[in-house]
Amino acid sequence: MQISIKALKSFIKYNVSVAVTFTAITGYIVYAQSINLEILTLVLGVFLLAGGSSSLNEVQEYKYDALMERTKNRPLPTGEFTLKQAIVISSFFILSGTLVLYVQFGIIPALLGLFNIFWYNGLYTPYKRISAFAVVPGSLVGAVPAFIGWTAAGGYVFDATIVFIGLFLFIWQVPHFWLLMFKYGTQYEGAGFPTINHVFSKFGLKKVIFVWVLCTSFIALIIPLFLSQLSFWFFLMVFTLNLIFIGLFAKLAFNTTEEINFRKSFIGINIYMMFFMLMLIGFHLF
Repeated sequence: MQISIKALKSFIKYNVSVAVTFTAITGYIVYAQSINLEILTLVLGVFLLAGGSSSLNEVQEYKYDALMERTKNRPLPTGEFTLKQAIVISSFFILSGTLVLYVQFGIIPALLGLFNIFWYNGLYTPYKRISAFAVVPGSLVGAVPAFIGWTAAGGYVFDATIVFIGLFLFIWQVPHFWLLMFKYGTQYEGAGFPTINHVFSKFGLKKVIFVWVLCTSFIALIIPLFLSQLSFWFFLMVFTLNLIFIGLFAKLAFNTTEEINFRKSFIGINIYMMFFMLMLIGFHLF
């Protein structure tokens, strides 16, 4: 079967899979405090699993994707992939990723990867059709890759450091997703998904998002206490980053109009997470 690179990247949600892999790298480096060639195997395994899970999600939701402007050009709704091709690709990615993690790092990282697929594809994806709050338990999916990286480096899965990093990623996911509802909520509703827009007014939703932002920042400020060594300068950097983050979303929450600058807010919340992860990596490498 002939498959274009562009279609494959769309099918495996390439950008999302890269972001997932990045959090696994962070977990690995925070524990190992170094980079070696082994991390390339981690990148391969996690990327394959993330791509497999994302593509399986498209198999599960292709009929709904066809109803939304945002997703109607994905390979399954357009017919670029047949359903059989899509299932084969998804299965290959999941099995390959699991095998890579198991052979190189052992049973725990591999089981964590499979657990994440079960949680995302088996629970969260169908639950989205039922509840506007599905993103809350579903956000666990964003935290698990950091645990995969941590345990691949030899860390204990319930160590306080990785638990708080995972908690940070878990909480961050919620406002990140609910921001999407300001722009795409109507499309989701048109495809039959319940949305948070029918639970809160736009004014109310902005304030709910701000509360989740505050919780995210609170956890970020606690994490330095659980790292291998305390550093005033690292804490100061984290504190400054969070002041900027809170300031951006305070302006969003308390302005007098219902509308928001979606692009600015969405880019801001993603840059915040990326910078915090990079700060964790830098602190443990230099």
